[in-house]
Amino acid sequence: MKMRPLHDRVVVKRLEQEEQVRGGIIIPDTAKEKPQEAEVIAVGPGKINDDGKRSPMDVKKGDHILIGKYSGSEIKLDDEDYVILREDEILAVIER
Repeated sequence: MKMRPLHDRVVVKRLEQEEQVRGGIIIPDTAKEKPQEAEVIAVGPGKINDDGKRSPMDVKKGDHILIGKYSGSEIKLDDEDYVILREDEILAVIER
């Protein structure tokens, strides 16, 4: 399924972090924190500013970003979990 976000919205997929076992204790999935690192899946065309022109987006498809734990709206499509958020909710772009 193709998804095209509108305006300055971005569709991301949270990246699962490696499971760390400390002292032989395994933390159940329900007690784990939401990962803050995500990959950009789709990007909207940009926000329309006061002059009536579109502002270009700072992120692009494939970028790895940091988002807040409770940012955006979580959705499920084709048994996959995604988050839709505004560009200003993105904390940083990870450059490797």
